Amino acid sequence: MKLSRRSLLATTAVVAASTPQARAEPSRARRLRTGFENLAANGYAELRDDRVGILTNPTGITRQAHHIVDVMHADPRVNVRAVFGPEHGFRGTAQAGGSEGRYDDPATGLPVYDTYQKSGQPLADIFATSGVDTVLFDIQDVGARFYTYIWTLYDCMEAARLARKRFVVLDRPNPVTGRAALGPVLHKDFASFVGRQPVSQAHGMTVAELARLFNAEFLTKPVALDTVTMTGWRRSDWYDASGLPWVPPSPNMPTPETALVYSGTCLFEGTNLSEGRGTTRPFELIGAEGIDGRWAAAANEAGLKGVRFREAYFAPTFSKFQGKTVGGVQIHVQDRKAYDPVRTGIVLLVTAKRVWSGFAWRPDHWIDKLTGSSWVRTAIDAGAGVEEVVAGWREELATFRRLRQEYLLYG
Repeated sequence: MKLSRRSLLATTAVVAASTPQARAEPSRARRLRTGFENLAANGYAELRDDRVGILTNPTGITRQAHHIVDVMHADPRVNVRAVFGPEHGFRGTAQAGGSEGRYDDPATGLPVYDTYQKSGQPLADIFATSGVDTVLFDIQDVGARFYTYIWTLYDCMEAARLARKRFVVLDRPNPVTGRAALGPVLHKDFASFVGRQPVSQAHGMTVAELARLFNAEFLTKPVALDTVTMTGWRRSDWYDASGLPWVPPSPNMPTPETALVYSGTCLFEGTNLSEGRGTTRPFELIGAEGIDGRWAAAANEAGLKGVRFREAYFAPTFSKFQGKTVGGVQIHVQDRKAYDPVRTGIVLLVTAKRVWSGFAWRPDHWIDKLTGSSWVRTAIDAGAGVEEVVAGWREELATFRRLRQEYLLYG
């Protein structure tokens, strides 16, 4: 029988070095410590006598920018046996939709196993082959449902359960804060690797909070889960308050500012417009051949809070419109507290379709996978305005927000 949410939460360990400072200390005294920092400060006691496999990528670093795999492999208190790489790979050399395959890491000699596009029993077999007892997850997320690392987390939790392995999540900040969940919620008929379960487009959670949600609500049966929490993090904190170095979680996520707009402008992957891949400002520059200044003007007329749109021209070096000069907009966030990235994405879709006759959805209706249903596409095609489109997900978002509340770890 599946455990109830409350009984599961009562039995799931949440490990921290001390009482969370975010509720106890004034802001000047707060210093964020990641899950890894708290794990190390505790002498890796939670991993004692375990053979450990680490699921990570280039973002799994210390405050001094050392990779945790290198640090833990060199520490005799930890028995690291394997590394597992997600999309883009453990060392981050692959572009979107790629990975690094199976190899031995030159720096440590550890075997690196590829988890990308693997799930269920085939992924469980990889964990079994690796010979580990515990799978340790440490990857920086960006707060959007369609960013695939949270579904790597989900798939690996399910596979660890099948392989009878323990699963430990080391928490890191949500770089765009954990203030609120925004946008449409995935419908199960539209599940894919950019959304396995009913989560809102911008979830406003950390990876440890998501792991708790997944374990109690969505996995076939719960995995043996432990979460090592952060201390000194508040839900209202942006990434620049963390004092941590930013490592691009993927090649087209170069800055925290990219993450800020991503949960809205990634929707343009589902259209024939460039989402700015192949430029120095991916997801902040959007455009196509034949678009002119009317689009920026129309977007500004929407009167969105915290953001302005500039007429822009650019030539992507790869991806859509490679080597061609295209017109469009650059997004300039002026007040990140007031800015709503998902509503911004909808405004840009509605106005692009209105001012540019060449607008089209990708023929495979990828936009439905990104938004989680056919609603956004069909509503915009029917001439709906921004308010009508947003109203279409309001009830399901309210339901998700209530569910999400039970699994939050920070104030």
